[in-house]
Amino acid sequence: MSRFYVLNFGCRATQADGAAIERQFEQRGLDQAKSSSSAEWVVLNTCAVTAAAERDARAAIRRIKRHNPGCKIVITGCYAQRAPQEVAALADVSQVIGNSHKHNLAEIVLREQSEKDTCGSFFPLEGLRPVTRARAEDFGAEIFVSDIFAHTEMLAAPVFDSANERTRPNLKVQDGCNNRCSFCIIPSVRGRSRSMHAAGVVQQVRELVDAGYREVVISGINLGRWGRDLESNPVWGRAPHGPVFEDLVRAILDQTRLEKLRISSVEPMDWSDSLIRLVSESARIAKHAHVPMQSGSDTVLRRMHRKYRPWHYREKIEKIRAAMPMGAIGADVMVGFPGESDAEFEETRRMIEELPFTYLHVFTFSARPGTPAATMEEQVPARIARERNQILRNLAAEKKLAFMRSFIGQEVEAITLNVISENSHGIWTEALTDNYLKSRIRGRHAPNTWLSAKVEMVEDGQLVAVARRKLSSCA
Repeated sequence: MSRFYVLNFGCRATQADGAAIERQFEQRGLDQAKSSSSAEWVVLNTCAVTAAAERDARAAIRRIKRHNPGCKIVITGCYAQRAPQEVAALADVSQVIGNSHKHNLAEIVLREQSEKDTCGSFFPLEGLRPVTRARAEDFGAEIFVSDIFAHTEMLAAPVFDSANERTRPNLKVQDGCNNRCSFCIIPSVRGRSRSMHAAGVVQQVRELVDAGYREVVISGINLGRWGRDLESNPVWGRAPHGPVFEDLVRAILDQTRLEKLRISSVEPMDWSDSLIRLVSESARIAKHAHVPMQSGSDTVLRRMHRKYRPWHYREKIEKIRAAMPMGAIGADVMVGFPGESDAEFEETRRMIEELPFTYLHVFTFSARPGTPAATMEEQVPARIARERNQILRNLAAEKKLAFMRSFIGQEVEAITLNVISENSHGIWTEALTDNYLKSRIRGRHAPNTWLSAKVEMVEDGQLVAVARRKLSSCA
């Protein structure tokens, strides 16, 4: 029987797309290989957010072909959508399928089999029009790409991390973005904001709960914009307006038995007072807010075309901290944006120092072809950008350590993961607290179990704790 393997690069949304692609192949009778070296078809689901991400994909192509010379390599995802002809010209690539047709990837890949299939269960190739379909002799690989802004499909399936496959599935409920940040390629490769209907989300969560999962993470490219593209419906109680993100969160709480809902990244302008109140007051929502910041400088934010100012951002973070005194608060921060002066960087550093962040994701600006920032003057030298990146990483590490140490001697709620380790001090079970802190709990505990544990110390970036009791329900 034919086997496939999907290798994902990049964000949670890409991982969710990859899970949906796996389902496509499985529904057509193929088995999933344990690695790329034993698969007939290898799908690289790529990222394009940085130049490094694209380099990683190109290196993976060479590595896979070296270990599995007989396989067919299919490139999909954001890199395929951004530069299909560039990707098609790479050695050893069989097909390039953009995000615009990722929802039909298995049908395209298996089209030769579909032409022989008498059941008519495969998607006919003609149904892909309009599409750029270039032959292999033109670029080295066939290309299937069309206008992403005409794309209306919402591709998603729950993602299960290999280490945590029995605990914390991730469900993408929104895709695309209507913002036009000057540095970001994502709208060009993922299209307009699109939402999964609430009924579909609720059904997926119910199925995960019925399968025994106790925490679900919901995510999206611009998660806080969920629902803005859906038609108005009196059921939301705000006709003629459509639903907003808080409505989806309430629907999950009201219509499922999910014990813990974790919300991934939400833009600062979408952290409304009502959402903050809902997250802080419900025991069934993880006390965790990820709020992209990018810069603490007003002039840099304006050049980035971000829709908020530093004082707006500060106000949101302070409100979240007041509502959730022990909650995790994280942010994305970019250094080295074109024209970023020493003074502007210092504004960012000082703002981070003053705000109650518990972790940061620090990125260095990467010029993306086709974005306004790529052609801006005064590109920051790589050496200076690296130095600024390290300064913020060091500051973030200090703040995270101080936050973790504040829990020594206290009890925390944590869900056990599917990882057991052993050292000279005994056996340990890895876990994640409600407020997003990695933990090691003494002893062997079954995965997917909520525990109350007392923190003894902080070691190697983790809480070290001893279990007190099982928590039967977080409701």
